[in-house]
Amino acid sequence: MRDKDDVLEGKAILLGDNVDTDLIIPATYLVTSDAGALGEHLFEGLGDDFVSRLGEGRIIVAGTNFGSGSSREHAPLAIKGRGISCVVAKSFARIFFRNAVNVGLAIVECPSFVSATKDDDMIKVDLLRGKVENVTRGRAFDFVPYPPFMRRIIDAGGLIEYIMSSTVS
Repeated sequence: MRDKDDVLEGKAILLGDNVDTDLIIPATYLVTSDAGALGEHLFEGLGDDFVSRLGEGRIIVAGTNFGSGSSREHAPLAIKGRGISCVVAKSFARIFFRNAVNVGLAIVECPSFVSATKDDDMIKVDLLRGKVENVTRGRAFDFVPYPPFMRRIIDAGGLIEYIMSSTVS
């Protein structure tokens, strides 16, 4: 969960390389853009055992090229709708990265952290300071924090919310 210090905490749930948007949210469910409804079907192709471990405050830890495939905004929206607070990966597909920012989903590239993390490790992500910590293993890693304009979009909850709050002022 995000607090006033922009520190996200949760247990890691591991995924491998090349997790594509079809695996994140199957095309069958693209008839809605309701985050909660999409979140109900997050990663359902991985089976009930995996899906039952997803939930509020979990942090996805993945390999390279996370979010490859189609350019649908539904994928990061489904992750956010399931209550996943952050995705930490070795690398992201470019369009997924931008879509995640646009829907207000915090994502972090930190390859060394991913390699040092196991399923269910407790982790902390400090978005402001650019640090991700594996609390279970007592190891911390640096990542490049978001530039200020992207932070404002994520802090607002996404691009639409950011634009709406900017025009109200």
